[in-house]
Amino acid sequence: MEAVWLQHYPKGIPAEIDTNEFASLNDVLRRSCERFSDLPAYSNMGASITYAELYEASRDFAAYLQNGLGLNKGDRVALMMPNLLQYPVALFGALRAGLVVVNINPQYTAPELEHQLKDSGAAAIVVLENFAHTLQEVLEKNQNLKLTVITTEVGDLFPVVKELVTNVVVKYLKKMVPEWKIDNAINFNSALRNGRTLSLSGVPLSHSDIAFLQYTGGTTGVAKGAVLTHGNMVANLQQVGAWIAHDLLDGKEVFVCPLPLYHVYALNSSLVFMKIGAHTILITNPRDMDAFIHDLKKYRFTAIIGVNTLYRALLDTPDFSTVDTSALKVANAGGMAVQRVVAQRWKTATGVPIIEAYGLTETSPGVTCNPLDIEDWTGTIGMPFPSTLVSLLDDNDNELPAGEIGEIVVRGPQVMTRYWNRPDETDRVFSKGGWLRTGDMGFMDACGYFKITDRRKDMIVVSGFKVFPNQIEDVVTMHSGVAEAAAIGVPDEWSGEIVKIIVVKKDPALTEVALLDHCRQHLTDYKMPRIVEFRDEPLPKTNMGKILRRQLRDPSAQKNPANANSVSGNPPSR
Repeated sequence: MEAVWLQHYPKGIPAEIDTNEFASLNDVLRRSCERFSDLPAYSNMGASITYAELYEASRDFAAYLQNGLGLNKGDRVALMMPNLLQYPVALFGALRAGLVVVNINPQYTAPELEHQLKDSGAAAIVVLENFAHTLQEVLEKNQNLKLTVITTEVGDLFPVVKELVTNVVVKYLKKMVPEWKIDNAINFNSALRNGRTLSLSGVPLSHSDIAFLQYTGGTTGVAKGAVLTHGNMVANLQQVGAWIAHDLLDGKEVFVCPLPLYHVYALNSSLVFMKIGAHTILITNPRDMDAFIHDLKKYRFTAIIGVNTLYRALLDTPDFSTVDTSALKVANAGGMAVQRVVAQRWKTATGVPIIEAYGLTETSPGVTCNPLDIEDWTGTIGMPFPSTLVSLLDDNDNELPAGEIGEIVVRGPQVMTRYWNRPDETDRVFSKGGWLRTGDMGFMDACGYFKITDRRKDMIVVSGFKVFPNQIEDVVTMHSGVAEAAAIGVPDEWSGEIVKIIVVKKDPALTEVALLDHCRQHLTDYKMPRIVEFRDEPLPKTNMGKILRRQLRDPSAQKNPANANSVSGNPPSR
């Protein structure tokens, strides 16, 4: 497919980027910390660290990992916490020690956490103690799992008085820390203190070295790690950096990051803004609208990222109308489709359009983006970033011309090398021509803008998070009272989609409440079914016995509407 989008690029954006400017993310960090040393790098709950302090603290943590724990280049370190000041310190500390970062959703259940730790072969984990009880459950079940545990409290990097007050309030007043006990667990601040006394040996890194194992779902429903190298990440930083260069200024921007850094979208965005010396405001819990609005009022922010549900939640909060958005330059959205009504309301409220982008965990993640100079939301996912090729393939892997619908496929320096320990999945996701299959169906218009029309896979997207039916069905059918079950996504005004399960009972006495209680033991909140439908007859299947989810999604095929119950009218949390 001809790269017609290049003819419609905004002025000043290059067709290609220089992937060799930085050998690794460590080079990016070093340059930023040298250039912007006295500027604030990250703030959280009113506390801040400068770029110089970030560099020093990450050095100390790197020295502890390297010479305190004896970890070697390529060893994996898991990070399991929400957006806190500890996150960038631990992140860059691990990278500076030549280690591979494994991001973990702190809301994971024990089975989900167990799989990711075992699959990645993590040698150490940094976990917020609010979630240490889940890790304890995994360790007690797996006595042979050799894992160094470093625990942290919410206020560990706050000034001393604020640290003590915050940690007491979180633990004893708000009772947000379930009881836990892990022998030989190491305190994060103790690790930093020990690291200050240790030397740090430089670890040469190149584009081929792995930076992240970023886990995502798959057609089997089993989470698998996308291998993202330093070269992949540097390339995407350069691509996104070139896209925003004429709108954002080095050392002058204030970036609000309400999405979790363990998600690749927020991770990449935070690195892009770190590269230009921005002051990043880390929002720990964006569902706490009072605290979120407080931070938005405190900082004269110039950029923000979010998913459709977050923008809608802000707009639905009366106090948002009192937030000063006059300095806002860029409001970017990804992870899920932006709804027209939300885009229109945001533009009316702030005067700034939502810039919709598209990406995948497997692409570090940026693939396409709308130009920053658009007047209004376009309803498309934009044009490919520099040095990125996007095409459309039919069922026989033949390229399709503009205007025809096919599977969106991608090539570029930001595309992952492989899935960790999954050669079969790697072979399946790449076409014979080396294109990465996205599983999304769409088309390209005459100006090079792409639009998604459907998904080839049965994936359900809840507030930007991928939910795979097989995993939900496996959990549901574990219940002894279930004969068979199917999980599908249904539209939801809050979350884009929610999970619905269609169940055939084995035990007539099975209730919705009992089934959902069972699910909660195995599924993170955003994966929880929100609608339960019981059916008396077997579910429709192919001749091979595979349940026909597509038929179940067809509204005309819905059965027993009286037996379909909505579990919650509230947007699912992440």
